Amino acid sequence: MERTAVNPWAWSVEMGYNQGEVVSGHTRTLYCSGQTAMSGEGKPQHAGDMAAQLALSLGNLEAVLGEAGMSLANLVRLNVYTTDVDLLFQHYGVLASRLGAAGAAPSTTMLGVVRLAIPDLMVELEGTAVA
Repeated sequence: MERTAVNPWAWSVEMGYNQGEVVSGHTRTLYCSGQTAMSGEGKPQHAGDMAAQLALSLGNLEAVLGEAGMSLANLVRLNVYTTDVDLLFQHYGVLASRLGAAGAAPSTTMLGVVRLAIPDLMVELEGTAVA
């Protein structure tokens, strides 16, 4: 698989993501459902703690990727949904550092939403990965 970053401007790269990515030669695409701060038993975790919810959501996304034989390095698209954009930005380093450690800079969109499916949840990560 070959990935080519598309960045007409440098500012997004400084924030840890590409404006776009051209992917060629891949054989598999994984579309991940939104991952939240849910335990393995399907119970919401860390009510009111954005950093902990973000870390667990990312861990759950990694688990889905791992089950498919992929990792964060395979992410080409990441959608971030949050009930509090300002609070999420205060803890964005949790996400950026783990993506950076994996060498991943997927094209990303962040959206503020009124609520997620389960009221105590504050962040949801939806990804697309290729291998």
